[in-house]
Amino acid sequence: MEEINTSKKIIGKELYGYQQDALEEIFKRFEDAPQDYHLLYQLPTGGGKTVIFSEIVRRYIETFKKKVLVLTHRIELSKQTSKMLNEFGVKNKIINSTAVLDDQDNFSCFVAMVETLKNRLNDEKVDISDIGLVIVDEAHYNSFTKIFKFFDDAFILGVTATPLSSNTKLPMYGNYQELFVGESIQHLIESDYLASANLYSYNVGLTSLEVGANGDYTVKSSEDLYTNTDMLSKLVSAYEETAKGKKTLIFNNGINTSIQVFHAFKKAGYPIAHLDNTNTKKEREFILKWFHKTPNAVLTSVSILTTGFDEPSIEAIILNRATKSLTLYYQMIGRGSRIYGDKNTFEVVDLGNNFHRFGAWGADLDWQKMFRSPDYYLDAILSDEDIESTFRYELPADVKTEFAKSKDTYFDMKKVYIDTVKAGESSKRVLEKSIEHHAIMCVENSEDVFDALILAKMLGDEIDDRINRYAKCISKSTHNFVTWLKDDYRKKLNAHLRTNFDEIFEEIFGHPPED
Repeated sequence: MEEINTSKKIIGKELYGYQQDALEEIFKRFEDAPQDYHLLYQLPTGGGKTVIFSEIVRRYIETFKKKVLVLTHRIELSKQTSKMLNEFGVKNKIINSTAVLDDQDNFSCFVAMVETLKNRLNDEKVDISDIGLVIVDEAHYNSFTKIFKFFDDAFILGVTATPLSSNTKLPMYGNYQELFVGESIQHLIESDYLASANLYSYNVGLTSLEVGANGDYTVKSSEDLYTNTDMLSKLVSAYEETAKGKKTLIFNNGINTSIQVFHAFKKAGYPIAHLDNTNTKKEREFILKWFHKTPNAVLTSVSILTTGFDEPSIEAIILNRATKSLTLYYQMIGRGSRIYGDKNTFEVVDLGNNFHRFGAWGADLDWQKMFRSPDYYLDAILSDEDIESTFRYELPADVKTEFAKSKDTYFDMKKVYIDTVKAGESSKRVLEKSIEHHAIMCVENSEDVFDALILAKMLGDEIDDRINRYAKCISKSTHNFVTWLKDDYRKKLNAHLRTNFDEIFEEIFGHPPED
């Protein structure tokens, strides 16, 4: 049987079936709702929102004989939107700071950045008397709401992948009466509209990170963590394990981090470029052209490529940062989700515990609940401490090789604590059991007590981890107390090894150590 193509041919573009369905639903609102209605439309990154609202603009002008304004938050998006509108046969004008507006009567559609438009409106340079529809791209950015007052009689259509305001104090339900939820990521994957993600998570200790006034982790605390040698090594290793040879985009929090990542990959011999908002237009074009044509290219950047950047050949996304923003999380991963040639999957490597914080990309989220009760959703997000409490500590690779003879290097502090207390023993006995376990590990891999003491020193990070977990168990976590416990643990482990080395050695190997 011949397959029926349900796509509708448009000038320059095609609408997929789900895009056509969304368009029809939105037009119902145009016809039935009040003219000053505010509708929010949610569609995943990669779902083709620019295509949809370009056709909406074309049809709206044709049907209602009124003008349309499209708002963006970046100049690149304004240019891309204008180009797409032209492809749909919509004659449009970009309103920027230098635009001559003497000819605005010749246009039925305008594209503008919010700040620029606000200034031109205040100067009374723009005639908005006949604008019936305002489309807000990336509507979660709260800056758009400041100009809604100029359009009291217009229908406002906000478009976003995540209906969660960038300002938690100004929820989106305060500016939009209704949320219209589009296709889910999972449905778009199953229908071959989006690539599916292979997710890899590397546990990272983030308790040193600080949260700034914007509600997200500060650049300073992020750079302190992600530029240290261990984290850079972990990043390169993660790339080698999951994405080596694939076109890869790395997101960082801070320019300095991205520069350090560039040097780390360069030193390791990988083809890499760094891009940030200080690059000139010419430099940006050169770098992005190189990235496009180089199959195994690695591009490290900050957040400037989360929107307005389309490189469908990307095969791997690395989140070399943590974020508390669901929107940013989805935007970053979405850069790799385009179908391209034979590509129908891509890799996502998380070095910021983001999977633990938000769930897997494409998970079934209740967008309506998030829209109506954002506080409920935000309060349910796990803290870094809660996330990390579930992690199983793994010895670093270089330390692990020193303990190659030990089959059991894991000590479940929480379980041992519960079992010990249930048995009626003192909580101090938990630390004694931990010291005994560490001592066995040291002796198993040593020929004499001096070797064992050297190995004990190498367990510093794991000792700290065990003490932190113990402190949580006993609900005593003052900084001074925990610091004392860590110091005391090291002294007792060394003393235990000096006193009991020969005995432990004989128990393990069946004979005393050689003199």
